Amino acid sequence: MSGPRPQSPTTAGVAPPRSVVLLGVVGLSLLVVPLLALTLRTPWARAGELLTDPVVLQALRLSLPTSFAALALSTLLGVPLALLFARVDFPGKPIVRALAVLPMVLPPVVGGVGLLAAFGRRGVLGAPLEQLTGITLPFTPAATVLAATFVAMPFLVVTVESGIRLLDRRLEDAAATLGADRWTILRRIVLPLLAPSLAAGMALSWARALGEFGATITFAGNLPGRTQTMPLAVYLELERNPEAAYLLSVVLLAISVAVLVALRDRFLTAV
Repeated sequence: MSGPRPQSPTTAGVAPPRSVVLLGVVGLSLLVVPLLALTLRTPWARAGELLTDPVVLQALRLSLPTSFAALALSTLLGVPLALLFARVDFPGKPIVRALAVLPMVLPPVVGGVGLLAAFGRRGVLGAPLEQLTGITLPFTPAATVLAATFVAMPFLVVTVESGIRLLDRRLEDAAATLGADRWTILRRIVLPLLAPSLAAGMALSWARALGEFGATITFAGNLPGRTQTMPLAVYLELERNPEAAYLLSVVLLAISVAVLVALRDRFLTAV
C-alpha cells in the first residue's frame, strides 16, 4: 500500500474559499491597474522629445548624483549602525532602534519638518552651525541629500542588521581564538559574508532615495536645477506638461521594478 502523496512544493495547505480568492484578485487589481494605466497613458512616441525637455533633464541630472550621494552616506553610517544594533547591548536599545527605523513609516513631510527643526537656520543644530561656519543647509543641494538619506538609510540598516543576525558566529569566534583582532574579523569575515545583505540594503536604500518627495520638498524646496529632483518634477509637470509627468513616472517605475526583480530571491527566501 502506497503512502500519502507528497505535497507539491509550489502549494502549502488547502486552497482558500473562492470568495477569498475573489477578494485577493480585487486587491491585486487595485495595486496593478494604476501601474498598467500609467504605462498605457505614457506617450512613447514622444519619449525622446520629452526626455530632452530642459526641466526633465535638470531633474534627471540632479536626481542621480543626489541619490548616489545619499546611498554613500547611508552606507557609511548605516552599516556601523546595523552592527551596533546587532552586536552591542545598551540601555534603552529597543526604543533607540525603533526611533532609528521610524522614518520607514513616518510621513515624509513630517520628516522634512523634523529636519527643519534640527538643521534649519533656527534649528537645534542649524543655528549653531550657521554661527560657527556660516553654512546653512535648508533649500540647498546638500539638503536634498540629507533628506534622501534620512528616509533611505533605515532600509539599509534593517536589511544589514537582519543579515548580521543570520551570520554564523562560530567563524568569528574561531578567528578570535586564532588571534585575529576586531578589525580583521570585521574586514575578512563579517563584511564578505554580509555582502548579499549589504547589496540588497543598498539597492533598497538607493531606490528609496531616488523616489523621495515629501521630506525633500519640505526641507530642500523645489528649486529647478538646484533642489528639484525627479519626483518633484513629476509633481509640477503634472499641471504644466502631463505627458512628461507620465514619462518620468514610468522611468521611476521601471527603476523600482528592476530593484524588486533583482532582489526577488531575497524576498522569497525571507517568507
